[in-house]
Amino acid sequence: MKIIVCVKQVPDTADIKWTENNTLNRDGVESVINPCDLFATETALRVKDRLGAEITAISMGPKQAESALREVISMGVDNAYMLTDRFFAASDTAATARVLAKSIEEKSPNFDLIFCGQYASDGDTAQTGPSLAQNLGVSLVTNVKSIERIEDGKIIVLKQEEDFVSRIEAKLPAVVCVLTGKYLVRMPKILGRMKAQDANIPVYNAQDINFNAIYSGLKGSPTYVKKAFRPKGRDDGEIVYDYSAKETADLLLSKIEEYKG
Repeated sequence: MKIIVCVKQVPDTADIKWTENNTLNRDGVESVINPCDLFATETALRVKDRLGAEITAISMGPKQAESALREVISMGVDNAYMLTDRFFAASDTAATARVLAKSIEEKSPNFDLIFCGQYASDGDTAQTGPSLAQNLGVSLVTNVKSIERIEDGKIIVLKQEEDFVSRIEAKLPAVVCVLTGKYLVRMPKILGRMKAQDANIPVYNAQDINFNAIYSGLKGSPTYVKKAFRPKGRDDGEIVYDYSAKETADLLLSKIEEYKG
């Protein structure tokens, strides 16, 4: 079985800074592996423990993201490669998915499963995984809590719905988008750290994966951030006691009228 894990570095700070194009300025900001991607990696490793698999991790971003790949290698991932090109900078989720899909078609085409985090903590759009599945033309399952089993060319997962959990079956190959879970993500061992330190991590640009760079970056992104701001905190609500249903409704209506001005 061949598994791919998509890993992203995100800022490890609440002090987010923005460029003039309303993209994240990562200069001087410490980065960590996106939490959902850590659980995606752990989920892939648990499949490897049970069934045996070769796991390849991919990260698209600046060269500093190599540290994230070395971290997942230390956890048990077999190999990894980077996607780095100045043309990739400021790609939105659609453009990012195009680049990832093309790299997989060129460098890791015979995959069975791709694990992604459900969302990235620096954007929270949850769009890259579904877009990746669409570009590759494979099955997709989102909001995955855990893997039940993999057999007969299909995967059965538990998917978190709004207020219940459903069991979903998908045909392989498939993209699986994983939520953060209650189980622990494994800590690297000394031998894992040594392997990660010595690992060869290729770095590919647009030309290396035969990708037309005009479909990435700001110019290749159909969406952009028009404005970035921190929402204002809500005022304390008003709690009322010993009101009848009619009195409560009248009060609520008066508050709405007051708010409307």
